[in-house]
Amino acid sequence: MQDTFTGAWLESQTARTGAAWHACAHRPLPSGPAYTMEAQSASECVYDDCLRSVEKGLRSRPRTATERTAFRDHLMAVFSLFAASALGLESPAIDLIAQGFLPAGVEFARRARHFDAALTMPEIVQACRNAWTAYGFQPLLDESAHITPSIVGYSLLYPYTDNYLDRRDASPAAKRLFCARFRRRLRGEHLPVRDAHEASIWALVGMIESQYPRAHYPQVFASLLAIHLAQEQSVAQLSAAQSLSGDEILRISCAKGGTSVLADACLVRGWLTEQESQIAFDWGVLLQLGDDLQDIREDLHRGSATLFTRAAAAGILLDHLVIQLLNFSEAVGAGLECLPTGPATLKNLLRMSWRSLIVAAVANAPEFFSPAFLRELERASPFRFAFLRARHRKLASRSGLFPAVFNALIEETRKQKFAPNAGVSSWQSVGRPALL
Repeated sequence: MQDTFTGAWLESQTARTGAAWHACAHRPLPSGPAYTMEAQSASECVYDDCLRSVEKGLRSRPRTATERTAFRDHLMAVFSLFAASALGLESPAIDLIAQGFLPAGVEFARRARHFDAALTMPEIVQACRNAWTAYGFQPLLDESAHITPSIVGYSLLYPYTDNYLDRRDASPAAKRLFCARFRRRLRGEHLPVRDAHEASIWALVGMIESQYPRAHYPQVFASLLAIHLAQEQSVAQLSAAQSLSGDEILRISCAKGGTSVLADACLVRGWLTEQESQIAFDWGVLLQLGDDLQDIREDLHRGSATLFTRAAAAGILLDHLVIQLLNFSEAVGAGLECLPTGPATLKNLLRMSWRSLIVAAVANAPEFFSPAFLRELERASPFRFAFLRARHRKLASRSGLFPAVFNALIEETRKQKFAPNAGVSSWQSVGRPALL
């Protein structure tokens, strides 16, 4: 078992992953799937057909339990068609998503709404992305896949903590006070709450404690303290963005991303080996850099320093950084293969999803890349980049579509009693979805 995650351990992992990132520089674009224009056109037709089918299903406004169940079944059928015909996924991968990740996401969203009915759809979706990471790690560590109290507690901390630290309207002094008190709570101190914000955070930590008693699972709380430290350091990406060097930006990004998924992995069973810790850390760095690429416009606007905003602000095209990121993704994927457990279908699906995230981010921000690079990378996408941008704008204009689908999916089909901080037994009473 890996020793407790100390500051020294975090520094060593950050240096190790940073070296792996630099080793991926000056490499050619890694090989991947190739799509002809005819294949892309066919995928786009399927995309639009599926979108119309979803919109048609929503027009009936499902209200009863039977109608909502029928609508959810319809969505699953539409997704399966889209995944097979547009994305080219085979049945095992489609089943893994349709019968595993999607129901787990619905279960997570329901529990999130039970915890705090005021959480917005974007906040729940943000938290659900993290929950899916933990859910995906479970079979990789030879554990059954299901949503647990600790996964919900940790994932919901994001809307309450990470977003608060990114706020421009909160003073540095207020953030320092919040961080100091939150650190004490993570260390096990039972501080009286100061406001509703703290009350929610304290309750979420309590969910984790209910599943993993501190005396028996020191790694769990050491990993939470590690990401808390990394979050504090990441505030520098806003407050001192102009003075940070490239190496400092990389170090902060690695620490924040790596510790995030490290905690996810710890929550699978309460402890990790050294190898598992390193794989989780690298996975988190990859997701952090992918998010930074996705958020480049927003980060430029708010003055946040990332590897991508620093290059863009200097007038440097991002072609080589994205090629480096794609090669880093391949290296992290190779690390997954070192794990002796976990189905090959899941490992391949994760690698595909990481690559798709990067390609889609490039498609949505073409102004930061050369035309030649865009043409080359577009051949690795099942959709033309112009089509992706047009559909992104179309969906953004239909502001009610996503909330309608979201609410139809998570609407309860029966009354369930739920106590957000009542311990593992209360969670088990509502049942587990049939996953994997």
